Amino acid sequence: MERLGTGIGWRPEIADAVARMPGVDWVEVVAENVCPGHLPEPLTRLRERGVTVVPHGVSLGLGGADRPDAGRLAALAERAEALGSPLVTEHIAFVRAGGPLTASPRLEAGHLLPVPRTRDALDVLCENVRIAQDALPVPLAVENIAALISWPDEEMTEGQFLYDLADRTGVRLLIDVANLHTNHVNRGEDPAEALAELPLEAIAYVHVAGGFHRDGVWHDSHAHPVPQPVLDILADLASRVRPPGVLLERDENFPEPAELERELTAIGEAVAKGRAQASECPAPVREATAPDHPTERPRQRLALAQTALLSALVAGTPVPEGFDRVRLRVQARALAAKRADVVAKVAPELPAILGDGYRPAFLAYAQAHPMTGGYRHDALAFAEFLLDAGRPEGARARRELREWWARRSGPAPRGGQRWVGRVLRGQGRRLVLGRRSGG
Repeated sequence: MERLGTGIGWRPEIADAVARMPGVDWVEVVAENVCPGHLPEPLTRLRERGVTVVPHGVSLGLGGADRPDAGRLAALAERAEALGSPLVTEHIAFVRAGGPLTASPRLEAGHLLPVPRTRDALDVLCENVRIAQDALPVPLAVENIAALISWPDEEMTEGQFLYDLADRTGVRLLIDVANLHTNHVNRGEDPAEALAELPLEAIAYVHVAGGFHRDGVWHDSHAHPVPQPVLDILADLASRVRPPGVLLERDENFPEPAELERELTAIGEAVAKGRAQASECPAPVREATAPDHPTERPRQRLALAQTALLSALVAGTPVPEGFDRVRLRVQARALAAKRADVVAKVAPELPAILGDGYRPAFLAYAQAHPMTGGYRHDALAFAEFLLDAGRPEGARARRELREWWARRSGPAPRGGQRWVGRVLRGQGRRLVLGRRSGG
C-alpha cells in the first residue's frame, strides 16, 4: 500500500489555510462535492505541487440491500481518474431503503446508518463491494462508521465483521478511530478489542475527528476538537501497525489555521507514542465465513429490516422490535437537525428569506415529509410545501420564496400539488445526495 503520510480533509472554507499548512502530505475530498471538469483552483494547485488527493464517497450505500448504482459508481471512477488518485474510499453503511425489493416508497436517510452485523448483511455487503471493485479504476477502501443505535440479534463484533469482509473481498479498510470512540460511548464496544480483531495489514489509512456529548450519547460531529480518548485509540492502533496514512477530518466550525496545525501535531505525537510502544500484536487467525455468493433472499431480508428502521427514524412508523426506543428518538432528532442544517447550506436563500422561522418550519415539515431524494430536492419540496400552505407570513417573504422556487423549478406553485409534484420529481432526478457528518 502506498504510504500517504499526514493528511487533512480538504474543504473550500480552509483551502487557503491547507495550501500554506506545513507537513500536509495529502488531502481527501468529498467525492460528490467535486466536478471532474471544474476542479476548484486551490485543489488544482495542490495537485500540481504533487499533493495526493483521495476522493471520499458518501452516497453509494454499499451496506444497503440494493446493488450499487452504476451511475454513482461511474461518477466515483471519473473523480478518481480526474484527481489521479491512488485509491477511492466509501463507507460500510446504508443511506437509503425501500423501493422494489420491499414494494414500498424509497426513503433517503441523508446520513450514514449502520448495517446489522449478521451473515445476511455480510453476504450482501461482500457482493456489493465486489461490484464496486470491478467498476473502479483504483483500489477501494471502506470505512467503519459511527452509530447512535445498535441492531438487535447481531452475530458478530465489529472487528469480526471487518475481518471477514476484508478476507472475502480483499478490500482495504479505512479505520476511523473517532468512530471507534463513538461506538465505545454509545454501544459499549471496546476499541482495543476491535483493533485486536482487525486484519491490520488491510488498513489503507486512518481518520481522526472530534465530536461532542449530548443527550447521553457521543455525536461524531467533525466540528469540534479531537478529544484525548480518540488520540489514545490512535496511539493504540499505531502500537500494533504503522498506518500508511493518518488524516484529520473537519467539516464545519473551522478554527484558525494555527489550531488545525496543533491538532495535526497532536495526531503525529499520538502515532509516535504508539510506535514507541510497538510490540508484536498480530491479528488473530480465524476462518472467514464461507464466501458463498448471496441469493436474492438475503437481500430481501436485509431490505425489509433496513426499510423498517429507516421508516421509524424519518417517517414516524413503529419502532422495529428489539431496538432501543429512547436511542432511536435521539437518532431521529439528530437526522432531522442534520437535514435542516444541510438544506440551509445547499439553499442558503431559505434561511435568509425565512429568518428565525426557518428552523422550526423545516423541522415541522420534516416530521411529516421524509426525504425521498437529495438535499437540493428536499429544499425545493420544503419551499413548495410552504407556498402551497400560504406561507411564510408576509407578502414580501412569500414573493421572495416564490421567485426562488420558480428560478429553480419552472413556473411557481399555483394551487394543486399534483402539477407541482411532477415538476419536482423531474428536478429530483438530476439532484444528488449531499454531504454527511459522521463518517
